[in-house]
Amino acid sequence: MVAIANGPPLSAPGGAEARFFRNGAIVMALIVAAGFSLNLIMGRSSFGAPPIIHAHAVVFMGWVAIYVTQNVLVANGNMTLHRRLGWIATGWVVLMLVLGCAVTAADVRLARVPFFFKPLQFLVFDPVTLFAFAGLTFAAVALRRQTEWHRRLHFSAMALMLGPAFGRLLPLPLLMPWAWEADLAACVVFLLVAMALDARRGGRVHPAWLWGLGVMVAVVPVTEAITYGPAGVPLYRTVAAGSKGDAVAPLQLGTPPGPPPSGAGR
Repeated sequence: MVAIANGPPLSAPGGAEARFFRNGAIVMALIVAAGFSLNLIMGRSSFGAPPIIHAHAVVFMGWVAIYVTQNVLVANGNMTLHRRLGWIATGWVVLMLVLGCAVTAADVRLARVPFFFKPLQFLVFDPVTLFAFAGLTFAAVALRRQTEWHRRLHFSAMALMLGPAFGRLLPLPLLMPWAWEADLAACVVFLLVAMALDARRGGRVHPAWLWGLGVMVAVVPVTEAITYGPAGVPLYRTVAAGSKGDAVAPLQLGTPPGPPPSGAGR
């Protein structure tokens, strides 16, 4: 029977745990690269996007680079540089919050919400996810002297940030009206795998994983409560006021794009 409790360190001899988190970070980075590369190859995004989109991309991709670098530094035993970069990373999260919320609001105002998401739900779940990520990240920083908690909370936070990448890799139009929930479920898989490895290696699951999993799962009821609560539609109308998005029904899924007109491109 697997115990879920504090106990002897789970770290394996020879830095096996550090290598696991390093390899996990690299896999996450590859998923992000694959998702956004596919989007570019299929023509669903371009370099002609507004400046705020480019700033958002640089900052969020920068976080992926920071996360991978931090785990590589730990696996290589370079703790001095790891700690110095950690303080830069903490400030970086604030940039992510600001730009993430700004881009979400801009997408709503420009009526650019993907058709497989309800516009109001999109307006809510993006910031809620971001703040959940920030909460896990800041908790990891606060517990930086407790290595096992620190690593696992950071891993959980990064897994939560894989949603946009999975959203570009999964067939979300086929998963309507549960596209967002399916996207989040794909992120949760990372934690389930990590928990299983903990149990296999040490005979127990570290409680940090339960906190990470709990925060990820809590994103759903919080999003639903705001979206379908009394503040939901007024929030949408306030953000979209005077824009193209104001003409969009906040709680209706969009219409899939149709085929190009006959003769297009000739």
